[in-house]
Amino acid sequence: MISGERMDGLTSMEKIRLILDGVHEGNIVILEEGLDPDEESKLIEVTMTEISPDEFTGIEIETYPGTEQQQTGGFFDRLFGRESRTKLTVIGPANRLETLHKDETLISTLVTRR
Repeated sequence: MISGERMDGLTSMEKIRLILDGVHEGNIVILEEGLDPDEESKLIEVTMTEISPDEFTGIEIETYPGTEQQQTGGFFDRLFGRESRTKLTVIGPANRLETLHKDETLISTLVTRR
């Protein structure tokens, strides 16, 4: 689990490298606050360049939004177009993590051993 506070001090590429290094080791990485859309796109782009049939099969990524109150933020956040990043993101090796069901309040995931 990586806290939002820990991620705040990192550049986008440092975040991506931290996540991918963890996944390469076979870990499931949980981000307390998730990534912004540009960082998520870059994560997928970098992952695609690192896929190797024998070593690294890619990632599975699921993002779970926060409550409606957390998503809307305050008046000034809405006024200035700031988006709340409060969401939980789970990232793991594609060959070990499979989402079985996802809705607004529940996510069921199957995690297999190597």
